[in-house]
Amino acid sequence: MDLPVVPPVSPMLARPARVLPAGDWRYEPKWDGFRCVAFVSGSEVELGSRNERPLTRYFPEVAAALGPLGGRRCVLDGELVVAGADGLDFDSLSQRVHPAASRVAALAEATPAAFVAFDLLALGDLDLRPAPFEQRRARLEELLSGALPGVHLTPMTAERDVAAHWFARFEGAGLDGIVAKDPRLAYLEGRRVMVKVKHERTAELVVGGFRWYRGETGEGVGSLLLGLYDAAGVLRQVGVIGAFPAAERVELVGKLAPYRTDGDHPWVAPDAPPPGTGVAEGSGVAEGSGVAEGSGVAVRPGVAARTPASRWRAGADPGFEALRPELVVEAAYDHMQGDRLRHTARFRRWRPDRRPEECTFSQLEVAAPALLDEVFSSRG
Repeated sequence: MDLPVVPPVSPMLARPARVLPAGDWRYEPKWDGFRCVAFVSGSEVELGSRNERPLTRYFPEVAAALGPLGGRRCVLDGELVVAGADGLDFDSLSQRVHPAASRVAALAEATPAAFVAFDLLALGDLDLRPAPFEQRRARLEELLSGALPGVHLTPMTAERDVAAHWFARFEGAGLDGIVAKDPRLAYLEGRRVMVKVKHERTAELVVGGFRWYRGETGEGVGSLLLGLYDAAGVLRQVGVIGAFPAAERVELVGKLAPYRTDGDHPWVAPDAPPPGTGVAEGSGVAEGSGVAEGSGVAVRPGVAARTPASRWRAGADPGFEALRPELVVEAAYDHMQGDRLRHTARFRRWRPDRRPEECTFSQLEVAAPALLDEVFSSRG
């Protein structure tokens, strides 16, 4: 491609913080989609993921939407998103990565994606990565000043109070939080030099199962499967806790042993194969493989709640070991998407003082709905 910046590019990243930084910062909504760097030159458009994997074939409608920029020749950093009736729809976005061309075409028609731009790495013959962010943003605003269906410019503000309002208000549209950027910052590939503030809440959940770590049966626990009781008294699978330190993975084997069961379980159909017959935690399908992070956990056939297939390995179906639903854990989470935790929950503590039947959906805080049109109309 005739560009001063060519693929692959490792996007600039953000480090987590608990509160919005004060001072000379630029604040933007944090989008809940697939990070994407778009290379546009003449009739050529190439889309690359955060992990430098090609995305172009999965999102032909986005490539077409970016096509009119080919005359300007540019490299954009942004996010691929799918808008649903209740805001951003990550489940539908996850389904877009499919090996069959016919399925890709059908999904592009049924659940079209859009590109939200928030940085500009190159324009014409200029490599803008060494330039400060405020200059890159000004050029990005000029580039996207005209109407371009399917391509959006993310809102930005220099006012911390406005960003705090966005943080609270836009969660209802499915956004993750706020990203803060130093206006003097160059584009530093792969480095965590921005700041992100995400929502965090806690809930008490039932541990209904677990997965072994990297296939080490009996050696280490990779993740805990979490459930909540609905209004009808049915235990619904809602997500996972993962990323335990090595010593805790070993300790959990003994902790969970008394609760293991081969008998009746709310997540196991009578004719399902024995627990643990799927892919083990850490075997390449879990963290680092591109599986939709924390949006529940895909388990074996017969489980009541299922999640989207792996982004990169369609059909991967990790198995689990069933536990009697008697253990209660307190975990931190950012937000719910439908009836699932959107991201992997973080372990806080065991709650032996809580009864499992007390762990219901009613304890969860639900964000007030907001329309995506409201997000895009906000300019600080």
